[in-house]
Amino acid sequence: MTDLTLAQVIAFNATLLAAMAAPGPAFLLVLRNSMAQGRRAGVMTGLGLGLVAALWTAAALLGLAAVFELVPWLYVLMKTVGALYLIYLAWGMWRGAREPLQTGAEQPAHRGFRQGLIVNLSNPKSVLFAGAVIVVIFPAGLSAFDAALIVANHLAVEILIYSAMAIGLASTPARAAYLRLKVWADRIAATILGALGLRLLIER
Repeated sequence: MTDLTLAQVIAFNATLLAAMAAPGPAFLLVLRNSMAQGRRAGVMTGLGLGLVAALWTAAALLGLAAVFELVPWLYVLMKTVGALYLIYLAWGMWRGAREPLQTGAEQPAHRGFRQGLIVNLSNPKSVLFAGAVIVVIFPAGLSAFDAALIVANHLAVEILIYSAMAIGLASTPARAAYLRLKVWADRIAATILGALGLRLLIER
């Protein structure tokens, strides 16, 4: 068995941070939920996203990326479901842009967790990304313990970063700015999210 090194973990984390900083559906979902529904909703959204992202890494370590290559229709099916869900979220944001925010409710936080789960669960590209990163950074022959450490590390990084985002974006000045621009902010977010869904739907 090959031992895991600190340099490999640092390289893996640096790659994760770069990927998380890219303005994709996950980033946009945490940003919008944190500003619209508050800190707890943002943290719960990040928890849902992080949990599934770590599971995708575990799947990549188990060879699921190779399964997608052998059974391409499964990849296409998951990608299509994910794209349609992003478009559904975008439509909901656009339609609710003029509606006032609900305050003091618990349901938005739970809904954020569910949204985070579904957005990353229906994104099979995460497995291909994780598979490519793992092949490049980590040597073959990792022990089960080292593989578990990689998955746990991934989960910790996702939760830490998204929680920090949620706390910052749910601050009083950030939420006040969002409330002033809610209609346009929601519609811009809906447009971007819908465009990402359409891109995922039509790309080969």
